[in-house]
Amino acid sequence: MSEYTDVQWFPGHMTKTKRQMQKALPLTHMVAEILDARIPYSSRNPDLASILGGKPRIVLLNKSDAADPAVTARWIKWFEGKNIPALAVECNKGKGVNQVLPLCREVLKDRIAAWEKKGMGKQPIRVMVVGIPNVGKSSLINRLSRGAKAKVADKPGVTRGNQWFSFGKGGELLDTPGVLWPKFDDPMVGEHLAFTGAVKDQVVDTEHLACRLIGLLSKEYPDRLKERYGLENLDVEPYELLGLIGRKRGMLISGGEVDTERASIAVLDEFRGGKLGRISLETPEKMEG
Repeated sequence: MSEYTDVQWFPGHMTKTKRQMQKALPLTHMVAEILDARIPYSSRNPDLASILGGKPRIVLLNKSDAADPAVTARWIKWFEGKNIPALAVECNKGKGVNQVLPLCREVLKDRIAAWEKKGMGKQPIRVMVVGIPNVGKSSLINRLSRGAKAKVADKPGVTRGNQWFSFGKGGELLDTPGVLWPKFDDPMVGEHLAFTGAVKDQVVDTEHLACRLIGLLSKEYPDRLKERYGLENLDVEPYELLGLIGRKRGMLISGGEVDTERASIAVLDEFRGGKLGRISLETPEKMEG
């Protein structure tokens, strides 16, 4: 189980998306990038910085309720060290989203002060929202806009065809014109996206994926694994641990053999459902190492 899970995902070229984003960027004052708090490295698109140029950016670490809070705090500090303000949010529940507009105002405070000097202080802050598929972009927009329908208008700074949503008092969100995709140059990226369910299980070997996850958890969160599945000794191969999990759950087929496919699905589903507790698969220290 030493090799990464082979995840192949060919969504097509990002050229069109880049072009659409670059065309829409002048209409906005800043960008909010949404990442999965459990896998901030793997859920980003590394080309984004070059697409944005010098446009101010914040990072929203979504699904933070499923991530290890201590690790998320380190990620926030890591991003801030790169002059990118970051915030932990849970878009489905609305946790932390009320801090998004104040953070945007803080980032743009010098610009807002300049507007006020010119008597333009009441104009809305326009924020482009970006993120890869399944990271929570739509959930954030729905939560911030309280389900308001997108408005398309012919007025200065708003181009027909772009989806704009009002949020808070004095904020406007632009849904990304086009979709960012992660890069699978690093096999770990595809595997971590598969662990969290961002890649459909139909395109991966479920048993191999579950064993890779068990191997990772046995090193990083051994107590969670032992407690959830009643395991005593983790110093064996992940496939053997998968067999023990299946046997303890009574997942047997004819002849008393363990149904490892069924056990694999259970392990992946329970991890994704938070049954093993709050777990982060990536830390800033490891991603830089």
